[in-house]
Amino acid sequence: MTSYKECGIDIETYSSADLIKYGVYAYTDSPDFEVLLVSYSIDGGEVECIDLTSNDRVEDFLDILRDPHILKNAYNANFERTCLARHFGVECDPDQWRCTAVLAAQLGLPRSLKAVGEALELPEDAAKLKTGKALIDYFCKPCRPTKANGQRLRNFPHHAPDKWELFKEYNKQDVVAEQEIRKRLVKFCPNDFEQALWSIDQRINDRGVRLDLDMAGRIVAHDDARTEALQDEARELTGLSNPNSLAQLKAWLNSQGVKADTLNKADVAAFLASDIPDNVRRVLEIRQSTGLSSIKKYSTMLNMACSDQRCRGMMQFYGGHTGRWAGRGLQPQNLARPDMELSDLNIARDLVKASDWEGVDLLFGDPAPVLSQLVRTAFIPSEGRRFVVSDFGQIEARVLAWIAGEDWRLDVFESGKDIYCESASRMFGVPVVKHGINGELRQQGKVAELALGYGGGVGAIKSMDSKGAIPEENIEGIIQDWRSASPSIVRFWRQSEAAAIKAVKEGRASYRGLIFRREHIDGKVCLRIKLPSGRWICYFDARIEDGAFGEQLSYAHANQTTGKWEQTRTYGGKITENIVQSIARDCLADKMAEVGRRGYEIVFHVHDEMIIDTDREGAVEEIDEIMSEPIEWADGLPLKGDTFECEFYRK
Repeated sequence: MTSYKECGIDIETYSSADLIKYGVYAYTDSPDFEVLLVSYSIDGGEVECIDLTSNDRVEDFLDILRDPHILKNAYNANFERTCLARHFGVECDPDQWRCTAVLAAQLGLPRSLKAVGEALELPEDAAKLKTGKALIDYFCKPCRPTKANGQRLRNFPHHAPDKWELFKEYNKQDVVAEQEIRKRLVKFCPNDFEQALWSIDQRINDRGVRLDLDMAGRIVAHDDARTEALQDEARELTGLSNPNSLAQLKAWLNSQGVKADTLNKADVAAFLASDIPDNVRRVLEIRQSTGLSSIKKYSTMLNMACSDQRCRGMMQFYGGHTGRWAGRGLQPQNLARPDMELSDLNIARDLVKASDWEGVDLLFGDPAPVLSQLVRTAFIPSEGRRFVVSDFGQIEARVLAWIAGEDWRLDVFESGKDIYCESASRMFGVPVVKHGINGELRQQGKVAELALGYGGGVGAIKSMDSKGAIPEENIEGIIQDWRSASPSIVRFWRQSEAAAIKAVKEGRASYRGLIFRREHIDGKVCLRIKLPSGRWICYFDARIEDGAFGEQLSYAHANQTTGKWEQTRTYGGKITENIVQSIARDCLADKMAEVGRRGYEIVFHVHDEMIIDTDREGAVEEIDEIMSEPIEWADGLPLKGDTFECEFYRK
């Protein structure tokens, strides 16, 4: 057996590119990018700090980077890998790296080093120093030229020697904090498949995807000019100095007899659907037209693209509690989904690429919604290649039926029938055929399927029923009919929650092949659930509390809105959703690994969909077959691929 040493690494860097705005790959692509400091520790030994501004002991560290028998670990290791590879011009093979942020995230802990230290209650001598932000702002970013600083654009070590020495200590302390976190959590390191999957993720991020920057640039230039013209119109209509100011606009609306406490997207749409004065209507139309976040993605494309016109670093491994990926930068998970026909999409795209804005307006009206729908099409294959897009068909519904043992649903999927029709048929007790007998009930079946699988109620139905298929007076009945038709799923909600509570109280429980186990992680009681794949999901600091209907599970998590680390309660439906989405994620991971083994290049992925850049003949058929093949650990789970090829990304 090969013996490995471990090296904990943390670095400090400089670039005139904004790291948050541009992402690490474009950040390192800047001509003035450089690594300033490297601190490292071998096998938990004393931390060494290399000052690269004075070329101090560089060769010793390069030997470490090149040595395949030294495992390099860092917090958010993608940053260290990418920066060190760029600075030194060496390969940083992801197989030789370990990410402590992933180790923390897969235990349900926050992703930031500071927040993990606080969650684990690290002692002061092992925690991240609080002086870091000011030092990073001083040495790692451009500075504003002033008379006092001699009009310089950057601070160097000789400008503040005392601060520089403090910065070295800060860099070394980060290694101490990271190593302490790793030591406390290392017992729960990801298994071999998950570690290999992280390497796959790193290679996907390194590869990136090509962008149509010509189209993005034309859209940004047009939108800037159009937005300024609309703002001029709004200023003329309102007399406001800044119609974009929420406070100013709300005050003006109130003066026009329209009371607006908030002005989010839904509020504006509701006002426009009501009887309001013409001048107010036009001002709100302008706000609606200039507030489309999807159009801002074109600016993000221009920012994040590297010199080879590829966007890298869009995927965040283990970005959520279930282990699913999250998006970064361009956020591929929330790209606008076009409702235009493909032929219209092609026409609109050609007009935009020719800057024929009159043609866009003539054929499609207000260009803003059109530009929003074209966002996906700005992702394009490499020269001489095409995209193959492959998705699982109704993966969550299939996994839910499989893990809950709802056999009639499995039969529907196995036989290739329409689950929405079959669900409606069972709910209403009549045959339902798409575009046939009782076909009007299919939409109600679809809404129920999408809204109710995880214990949803009236609110879930209303949220999902955008077409108003279900009259409000019928909602309660629909919920009961769906649950009566799906007794095994309803049972799974209750039994998974009961198993979770039992495990926290007694140490262990099991249900339908899932293992629920109480673990003690750094002194906290945690609930871990072993999935069919062998992977575990974790609820950190799990507690049993008194709820309105009896005992209820709570756990610590980062509040999505405030970012605060706090307790939140969960319930059977939510636990079921976590389990199902985790299994669906593992299905995708299995297929990503197989697609990679077959020599295909994944450039990014969205939810349960892969986008592959290829010139291989027969790729659609081969990849579709891979997606539909049974998975060893998921016996009886009926999978179906939905695969096609295209010249630009589309759904």
